[in-house]
Amino acid sequence: MEASLTAMAACAGRGAGNPASTDTDFLRDEADACLDGMAEVGRMEARLAALKVHFAAGYARAAAAMASPAVSPQERTAQEMAVTAEVACVLTVSERSAAALLAESAKLTTRLPLTLSALQAGSISWQHARVMCDETSGLDPAAGAALEAHFLDPEADFAARGCPAGELVPGRFRAKARRWRELHHPVSIEARHRKGEEDRRLEYVPDRDGMAWLSAYLTADVAVGVWSRATEAARALQGPNESRTLTQLRADVAADWLLAGVAEGTPSPKAQVLVTVPALSLLGAASEPATLDGYGPIPPTMARRLVGDGAGSFLRVLTDPRNGAPLEIGRTSYRVPKAMRQWLRLRDGRCPFPGCNNHSLDNEADHVLAWSEGGGTGITNLGQPCRRHHRLRHTTAWRPVDATRDQPPGWISPAGRSYPSEQQDWEPPHWPQSLGDAGEGPAAEPPDWELEPPDWETDPPEWPDVLAGAVGPGETEPPLPVDPFPGWALFIAA
Repeated sequence: MEASLTAMAACAGRGAGNPASTDTDFLRDEADACLDGMAEVGRMEARLAALKVHFAAGYARAAAAMASPAVSPQERTAQEMAVTAEVACVLTVSERSAAALLAESAKLTTRLPLTLSALQAGSISWQHARVMCDETSGLDPAAGAALEAHFLDPEADFAARGCPAGELVPGRFRAKARRWRELHHPVSIEARHRKGEEDRRLEYVPDRDGMAWLSAYLTADVAVGVWSRATEAARALQGPNESRTLTQLRADVAADWLLAGVAEGTPSPKAQVLVTVPALSLLGAASEPATLDGYGPIPPTMARRLVGDGAGSFLRVLTDPRNGAPLEIGRTSYRVPKAMRQWLRLRDGRCPFPGCNNHSLDNEADHVLAWSEGGGTGITNLGQPCRRHHRLRHTTAWRPVDATRDQPPGWISPAGRSYPSEQQDWEPPHWPQSLGDAGEGPAAEPPDWELEPPDWETDPPEWPDVLAGAVGPGETEPPLPVDPFPGWALFIAA
């Protein structure tokens, strides 16, 4: 804590008008000092939150030790209510908030040591710690420890890729933690999905000001398809003479479809949604969940149904059974812009600007190094920012940098600070025992398969950097890998 106070005092001592400032640009020095100060305050808030956790858990233990043994469940409940009420009054918060603090403090001090250590070090915020408490609830101790280690222990097997948990905004950290939980939950996703599917429903809730809510609880593939299609239709209606926002257009289009069907003048495009399927799950030889773009893990039976029925709105992506990396995007057209956009959607998942949650469907391909400055139209020179951050890039000094084939670009701010982009958290799949011994460890080499190579004489890989030789800076890699299962549709398990 003393180190934090010293660092904040040093930041406050810098800036314009301070004789100690040595920077020739005094305003720049003051701006940097304010940014450094805010970062240090954030770390200090995390350390103070860790202290509050320590005191809350300590008070709960002391109160339990001082109380006489409860002779009935009602007496035990009364004792817990008394402790909660005391903490609520001390902190001037509601009893509900106090109860949540006590529960989270007990969990952090007894079951989540890595999270508490990161909070004490200031490397994650209190919001991140609460997310970890939420996402480990319902898991047995071993599964909870594995989730915690995946994100907070860099030495763990298959530790999380990309920027550390503390550098993700809490909402994005929750999404990644929830995805990991879904993939490693002790109850199979198939069993949980079957139970959830029985609860699907349509709900109507009146609201104020002559408005009402209409919501549907649907299977993920149907919900994502409806949302994507409505968004595409709303985009098609936007123009200089259209005053409605995208949100308003999306609601109006969906209402028009439900009330009158596809009416004249209302666009009705097909949704375009990526379904990432482990190759062995597609064949029915494994039970690894697939991933639905814009949602997260889905049961493999749902993924097999989507690609097996030939649903034109869903584009299947196979992942390598050795390491979980994407292999190829299925496509019926070899038009280069469309194929590369689809690969960008898979690589980035969403807008690559730090903390942005805009879904990949809404984003726009953009050159990292401008075409006019010699940048090539290749995967390593492309990003996919949303419209807001696309405009930010071209109207301010914010700039994307260092994209690769496997990770989206990071960003440099006008202040010269670097901010990494979130990466997809691919994991090596579990090799099914029924297919024989694949060697030691999940990432070991599987047995060799005899696969027919695709007929390039009939369907050439029309990647622009290969055909035209327009290789931009850093664009020295070969074209993206091709489908290792050219006859995949023949082997789909029923």
